[in-house]
This record gives sequence, structure tokens and C-alpha cells, in this order.
Amino acid sequence: MAEQQDVISVLVTDHREVERMFAELETMIGAVDERPKTLAEQVVIELVRHSVAEEAYLYPAVRKFVEGGDELADHEIAEHAEAEETMKRLEKLEPGDEDFWPVMEKLMREIRHHVQEEEGDLFPKLRASCPAEELTELGAKVERAKKVAPTRPHPSAPDTPPLNKLLAPGAGLVDRLRDALTGRGKS
Repeated sequence: MAEQQDVISVLVTDHREVERMFAELETMIGAVDERPKTLAEQVVIELVRHSVAEEAYLYPAVRKFVEGGDELADHEIAEHAEAEETMKRLEKLEPGDEDFWPVMEKLMREIRHHVQEEEGDLFPKLRASCPAEELTELGAKVERAKKVAPTRPHPSAPDTPPLNKLLAPGAGLVDRLRDALTGRGKS
């Protein structure tokens, strides 16, 4: 069995996967067939799962271990809420719709900005102030949370503990059932 990655490594891996999908989408800009829609759905699924896990475990750790962590966490959660609204808009669009590509490009800008802030500021501060064992434990918790997290944006859902931890698995189950019935997110 592979050694457990710490929370920062887990989340950076997610960031790289989303960036890979963004780069692929950028090669399709203007396309109106099913490929961009399917890939956009996969992006949204990954981003929602990632965000839910961060809100459940990363940001509480930032609040606990990082000086000024409340403000940092609140800022990141606000960025999640903005991106979630963009994802909700994108979910209703098809590649042939006039707004599909502008909304997709807005989402890419929002997420790239968010990733840059996390990797450039938040992650180094957390690594410097949080015990390594705690970071590893958080990595395992984030990976478990992503498995049961919702796959669709839910802008009105709670984004801080304890309610987010209680409600996310139920919403995740419903989302995964809907995805299975509709084929959403399958390439």
C-alpha cells in the first residue's frame, strides 16, 4: 500500500489534474460538440469534490494552526462560493450556447487565481505551522471526504463545519445517483 500523502500534496495533485483538464478545454474553445460539455462536467465534478473536502478539513486546520487563519479561510471560502455560482451557471449551458465559453473561461480564471493563492500563500503558511503528522492525517481525511462528496454545485449548502460534514455525504449520494442515471461526467 502506498504511503499516505499529506493534505497539501493531495490538494496540489487535484490542482494539477484540473489544470490538465483546463488546458484540454482551451484547445476546444468554440467547439459545439459533446466533448467540451463532457469535459466541463468532469471539471465541475472534480472541483466540487475538492472544494467540499477543503471546506471540511483544510480550512478548519488553517483556522487552528495559521496566524490570521480565520481571515485566510474566510477569503478562500468566499472564492469557493463565487466559483460555485459560476459552476451552477455552466451546468445549465451547452457548448453551442452563446454563454458557454465565456462562463467556462470565467471559471478557469477564478480557479487559477484560487490555486495561485493557495499554493503561493496558504499552503506554505500551513506547512510551516502545522505538525507533519497532522498534515498527513488531514490528507487521509480529504481523500475520504472526496469519495462521498457531492459532484454538483450546491451554492446554498453550508460551507463550514459541522453542517457541511453532516450534509455533504447525503448530497453526494444523491448527486452520484443522478450522475449514474444521466451518464453525466462519463467520457
